[in-house]
Amino acid sequence: MNLSPRQHWIGVLARAQLSELLPHEAALKDAEYHVIRAPEIGMTLVRGRMGGEGAAFNVGEMSVTRCVVRLADGRTGYSYLAGRDKVHAELAALADAHLQGSQPSLWLSELITTLANTQATRRAQKEAETAATKVEFFTLVRGEN
Repeated sequence: MNLSPRQHWIGVLARAQLSELLPHEAALKDAEYHVIRAPEIGMTLVRGRMGGEGAAFNVGEMSVTRCVVRLADGRTGYSYLAGRDKVHAELAALADAHLQGSQPSLWLSELITTLANTQATRRAQKEAETAATKVEFFTLVRGEN
């Protein structure tokens, strides 16, 4: 699945941990901005499919936090993330707005690439831990004739 650059960085920001965004807080807030939609917590319905391709069914609900900010130059940043973290939502929205600027390469290299690499490492560790618990099942055939 091909994602646009913005889809990629919004996903990375949503999956980041607050502790990974906090070191960049001063730089992200070092611009005049106003909050269009203050960080707010809500619920969303999660849907799933058996085996990834069966009929859709409702899995349940989960908490989400969203925020919208606008920089003084008019760039608007959005964030939607799983959980209940208003600070994270505001920082992610600010990062989205900054990344839409005429020179996003600084933000991409210092923030998004670093976060994406950290997330890939974390995902690989989790996959390795999961693979270590994998159990192979097989069926014995009875020898009845």
